[in-house]
Amino acid sequence: MELELTLPMYVDRLDHLVLTVRSIQATCDFYTCTLGLEVITFGKDRKALRFGQQKINLHEAGNEFEPKALHPSPGSADLCFITTVPLEDAIAHLHSCDVELLGDAVERTGAIGSLRSIYFRDPDGNLIELSNCL
Repeated sequence: MELELTLPMYVDRLDHLVLTVRSIQATCDFYTCTLGLEVITFGKDRKALRFGQQKINLHEAGNEFEPKALHPSPGSADLCFITTVPLEDAIAHLHSCDVELLGDAVERTGAIGSLRSIYFRDPDGNLIELSNCL
């Protein structure tokens, strides 16, 4: 007897995620300098960081937009960004932004294959992984 698999839905991509931060301005400054993300304003003066076809909406701790996560808190995220910039060049750029790396480059497994990654923290202590696909 052959089983037929039926999927009730199909998720195509991630549109946005939300970071709860202490300071929206400090977060915008950091991500534009380090990763070249674009700050956009939408809704009633809300801020987000856009890259490619995704964005990171920013919520200021204590003034979150409803609905929100059950326990939003600054510094609770662990994000991985893929860059096509060679990691050595990215490292030099991060040093020019006074960003402290958490160790040397390491190999990891990403969503579609192997990665070479470095790690650092944003102003709220979120762990940021910056990777090249191998």
